Amino acid sequence: MTTDSSHASPLAPEWLALPEDLNALQSPMWAAGVEKNDAGEVAIDGISVKELKEQFGTPLFVMSESDFRSRARAFKDAFDAAFGDICGGVDVYYAGKSFLCTAVASWVAEEGLRLDTCSGGELAVAARAGIEGRNLGLHGNNKSDAEINRALDMHVGRIVVDSLDELERVAKIASSRGETAKVMLRLTPGVHAHTHEFIATAHEDQKFGLSMAEDSTEEAGLSAAEEAVAAATSYSSIELLGLHCHIGSQIFEPDGFAVAGEKLLRFLSAMQSKYSIVLPELDLGGGYGIAYTPVDTPRPPAEIAQAMAAVVRSTCAELGIAAPRISIEPGRAIVGSTTFTLYEVGTLKTVRVDAPGGDAEQENVTYPRRYVSVDGGMSDNARPVLYDADYSAILASRSSTAAPQLSRVVGKHCESGDIVVRDVYLPADVAAGDLLAVPGTGAYCWALSSNYNYLARPGVVAVRDGAARLIVRGETEEDLLNRDMGVANV
Repeated sequence: MTTDSSHASPLAPEWLALPEDLNALQSPMWAAGVEKNDAGEVAIDGISVKELKEQFGTPLFVMSESDFRSRARAFKDAFDAAFGDICGGVDVYYAGKSFLCTAVASWVAEEGLRLDTCSGGELAVAARAGIEGRNLGLHGNNKSDAEINRALDMHVGRIVVDSLDELERVAKIASSRGETAKVMLRLTPGVHAHTHEFIATAHEDQKFGLSMAEDSTEEAGLSAAEEAVAAATSYSSIELLGLHCHIGSQIFEPDGFAVAGEKLLRFLSAMQSKYSIVLPELDLGGGYGIAYTPVDTPRPPAEIAQAMAAVVRSTCAELGIAAPRISIEPGRAIVGSTTFTLYEVGTLKTVRVDAPGGDAEQENVTYPRRYVSVDGGMSDNARPVLYDADYSAILASRSSTAAPQLSRVVGKHCESGDIVVRDVYLPADVAAGDLLAVPGTGAYCWALSSNYNYLARPGVVAVRDGAARLIVRGETEEDLLNRDMGVANV
């Protein structure tokens, strides 16, 4: 149906426009291969959501394997092309924290990418998937001795060290084993990307990284970053590969990456000169944004790559240094848009809300907002409650000619903050039993999922060439109870 402006709600946020067609899938929020079929259902590679629900149930994460592979290749190809004349190409590390299972780890390797991990558990997944240690990195601000030992056992390509304390610990453990640990130093360049405070990770007042500010240690005129460089060069059990930074997440503009890249290259050049060393690698992190709503405008990998390569090229020429080997760490930008979450609608209710803005002329004027409850919630998508993240949704099991109704999609948990989609226009005739699809849930949804209220975590289905298969089995109540040791299992 085509909507008209008379259905727009004053309660809607400024960014939320009334869609021209409530039944249309709005690009670029959806994976390639997702479309509406002749029956008006959302389908992926020809498989309808009703078929998926019948076979796998809901809630359900539905991922396009082909789209994942295509996005992974796009990053690898674009960055190799942009940096080919500078340093021969780029090492693309998929950020496993965004979503990881053994199938995805295998896809990453098959598409020529490496894998970034940040825990012993993620290393275990990589090992189970058969990923070679040299193609792995290990992050984390508080690695345990067991995790450091596991990384050395696996001969990981690099351990990204986050503090002076950790650098000393890695050096001691490697020395006790008679080995050399390959290390990169994570620095905080003081670049604050325009993003939510809790996902901006390069400013000084946070737990990650070594500060580049000169007053960050007790050593006069020496930053924590430089102190770490000096210490690393003194340890015979440390091979210092280079520097690392990560300025935030869900970033659309290239300015922050350019400033951070230039700042780290200047620091790298100064350290090479002062300590007579060669730092052959520079990791510029990830954080590239995706489209969660129609107003989000993600940049294609080629555009990001060309902008970053231009900065590296010009800065290295100015400094008179050879360009280091560049690496990047996209996670969300590869997996986020490959996946949608499928829910079944349960209860509905409409409330009346006061006019926004407190306008005296609007006193006693109220507007309707409908609450649409689904069979999942914050246990399968914690991002709205953690980050005030916005999502979109569509009626997925049929088409509708009903008028648009401003709606709030909520979960079934005993929390008022259990909101899946804060504001979205859905057809007024949405009813119990309908299916809703929420796009852009590939990153940090399943990965952050929980068993709050003893809900079992959903499964993950991968679809490719018209076939769907489970790559992560959904939990059962038996799974939950098997860990409860209060009563003997019988």
